[in-house]
Amino acid sequence: MRNNPYHDWFVEQLAKSGKSQSELARHMGLKPSMVNKIVHGTRKLSSSEVADAASFFGQSAPSFDEVRESGGLRSVVVVGRVEAGAFREVDDMIDDSEREEIALPADNLFPNARIMAFDVIGDSMNALKPRPILEGDRVIAVAYEDIAHLKPLRDGLVVVVERSHNSGMMREWSVKQLEIFDDHYEFHPRSSNRKHKPILVERDLSADDGTTVEIIAVVRRVVNDIQFN
Repeated sequence: MRNNPYHDWFVEQLAKSGKSQSELARHMGLKPSMVNKIVHGTRKLSSSEVADAASFFGQSAPSFDEVRESGGLRSVVVVGRVEAGAFREVDDMIDDSEREEIALPADNLFPNARIMAFDVIGDSMNALKPRPILEGDRVIAVAYEDIAHLKPLRDGLVVVVERSHNSGMMREWSVKQLEIFDDHYEFHPRSSNRKHKPILVERDLSADDGTTVEIIAVVRRVVNDIQFN
């Protein structure tokens, strides 16, 4: 399950109340097993359940920001999907109504950098070493423009690359591993699937075919939670 800021609040308040999971379940109109799943982080709280739990604890339901800040977390938007070879119209990539918001701690090396999350589709990085990036994974990255002055590009960086054409109206986001040469960059897939090819661009990051290439984020973590039925 993805990081849910209400989980820690729920567990902490239940412990402070001195009451049982069964009592809380009766108050919330849930089966005790469902409350147990919430406690163990395998089931998310809905907004109405947060309100029901808060009334049981004798307090007002906390806002997302209140819970996030009390736990030292920040809200992070899941920006979209990274999928090699899949160009999409800009409007389809930035539909805010469909974007998920999660809570994550600040990056330990770049605490002031914006954090970006992307969901992985496809097999273009399934042979990356030491840890492959697989379909269904979520990559957690820091915005490159926020750290460019702190860390120069180097061989081996795993990055999120944006390619665009048609005056920027069609875009592709993908994860690649960077190789640097004197006169050009190469952004390589690390895949067992030979259909995936590297992106080769001049140092100004403008490809010969008119496609614009930009590093938008540097990958810092890969997560994929095990689901419980």
